[in-house]
Amino acid sequence: MNFRWLGRVDYNEGLDLQNTLVSERQQGLIGDTTLLLEHDPVYTIGRTRDRSSLRETDALPHPVVETNRGGQATYHGPGQLVGYLILDLNSYGRDLHTYLRQIESFLIDFADSLGIESTRREGLTGTWVENRKMASIGVGVRKWISMHGFGLNVTEDLSGYQAITPCGISDVQMTSLSIETGNPLTVEQSAELIQPFISKGIQELQQA
Repeated sequence: MNFRWLGRVDYNEGLDLQNTLVSERQQGLIGDTTLLLEHDPVYTIGRTRDRSSLRETDALPHPVVETNRGGQATYHGPGQLVGYLILDLNSYGRDLHTYLRQIESFLIDFADSLGIESTRREGLTGTWVENRKMASIGVGVRKWISMHGFGLNVTEDLSGYQAITPCGISDVQMTSLSIETGNPLTVEQSAELIQPFISKGIQELQQA
């Protein structure tokens, strides 16, 4: 697994890079790659007719981008670690359900290493601390090459979520690594610490 830390990146620039890497992965020009970064403030939503999770689109404080992942609206911005996994799923069973669960697993293991007891919730993709959502997950696939991935809240500033219904879940409370540990963490620190958990999780996926 090759990891690349990109720092802060505009969402559309990140999407363009993903598209390039997906094409290169299809051609065998690169190996499996994970991009780790944070975005300028933006709301994204999957290709769905139901856009109610955006609430009043005209009143949103940040731009909206429709993208080719699954799911309802979410927020990306400074203080959130975004992981984009460019993987050839032909090597990992071509099972999207199993793939999503494995992303949840390595996020849960990473949180556990920081002393946070996080879990799954039945029917709700992502990771949770009790009833508080800490990470959102949405993936896209093109000829079994994956793109998109996860958004893991790191810092205490979660104000960007207040203008939407995150992931379409009413009354959801968002949380972060820093809130749950009581210790300030940076996105760059988290990006470095999470890498072995991603590698281990993908290896386990290959063995499943």
